Amino acid sequence: MKATKKRTPTTDAIEIIHRRHYEGHPQRMAALAEAEANDTIARKLCALRKRAGLTQQQLAKLVGTTTSVISRLEDADYHGHSLAMLERIANALNKRVELRFVNVNRKPKVA
Repeated sequence: MKATKKRTPTTDAIEIIHRRHYEGHPQRMAALAEAEANDTIARKLCALRKRAGLTQQQLAKLVGTTTSVISRLEDADYHGHSLAMLERIANALNKRVELRFVNVNRKPKVA
């Protein structure tokens, strides 16, 4: 008989939601990982812009795009980030884009 490892009970709401709705559902886990990546990009872009002391309109002008494009890129729900646009923004802010490949079997961070 195979021994099963019993999970530790939790009162952490995020962990409960993860266990009930994501654990054991590969498609949901993939969607969660994608949402996490989009959120990370949006937050980093916003933080970089603010650290540079720029408004969305000012950054848009430096990049050669519109304010609405910058606004969309800083929205966590947006999932159309292109490497070319990220490089244009990085260049305008005197930064560079670095890309990492990570193991897909890692468990996504639970907020």
